Amino acid sequence: MLYRFIDLFAGIGGIRTAFETFGECVFSCEWDVKAQETYEANFGHKPVGDIRSVNEKEIPDHDILLAGFPCQPFSIAGVSKKKSLGREHGFLDETQGTLFFDIARIIKEKQPQAFLLENVKNLRSHDKGNTFKVIKKVLEDLGYTVYTEVINAKGLVPQNRERIYIVGFKKPLKFEFPLVPKEGPPLHTILEDNVEEKYTLSDKLWNYLQAYKEKHAKKGNGFGYGLADLNSYSRTLSARYYKDGSEILIPQGEGKNPRKLTPRECARLQGFPDSFKIVVSNTAAYKQFGNSVAVPVVSLIAEKIIQAIERDELLEDKLEEGRICNKIIRSV
Repeated sequence: MLYRFIDLFAGIGGIRTAFETFGECVFSCEWDVKAQETYEANFGHKPVGDIRSVNEKEIPDHDILLAGFPCQPFSIAGVSKKKSLGREHGFLDETQGTLFFDIARIIKEKQPQAFLLENVKNLRSHDKGNTFKVIKKVLEDLGYTVYTEVINAKGLVPQNRERIYIVGFKKPLKFEFPLVPKEGPPLHTILEDNVEEKYTLSDKLWNYLQAYKEKHAKKGNGFGYGLADLNSYSRTLSARYYKDGSEILIPQGEGKNPRKLTPRECARLQGFPDSFKIVVSNTAAYKQFGNSVAVPVVSLIAEKIIQAIERDELLEDKLEEGRICNKIIRSV
């Protein structure tokens, strides 16, 4: 059976890429113009823009709702930045913090069989856990059985990338998240053979990064560039990678400065196939892949969601609740 799904806060389609094996995307939404370009080049249609202007009644019926909703209000970096600017964060953020509720209104109207939401790991601890409690309560109040798990992608791609995944079912279905290997492919397996010199750091930038790291090391801080171990995994690729590439630098041997990853290597680091088209500038591509999901992780979760739907095994405690309610109704 093929399932109809929608792709909200779609980015460049990482979650969609993982789900296409199981069905057809009938609606997508993404506000970033450059991400729309990449999405259209790879999937053949341009996503709708601002989700806040979308009427939930006009969204096509679907079986599964997918959403990598904006993480800036919940991430450690995002919270720090907003505080420094004197701005609110989380659900008090006027522009992004409330976008979760657009997901909720669509779920309420369309009642999909299941959903998958993805966000940064820090979502669970934001505002002393209150943000996550609100999210979970809203989803459960909509009648869904909710499962959550933080999964590190490093067993599937050579990158230390922890993200929280929230899965929900309209029926009280049994569900288990996939087991992801603890050790995965080494970083050297995703590197290109011939890389242009423009990706090698200039002497000026390399000297600056070394001095910056040394300065903070003297203060006892761990800030600074990350020279990658090619036989292990990298740090987390972020949307700021385009600035200087400092979080993941590739060593090039003695006498040569390290280099940044190429956009294609960033795509591979996130598990995208080489057939995935990169049609934007390097700066835009770095941002897009830094904001994306690790596709192989979502592929495993997608498989588990489909299996849960097709097995149709219900949780015993939910069944017992139903029996008790029926007894009470019959005795009244």
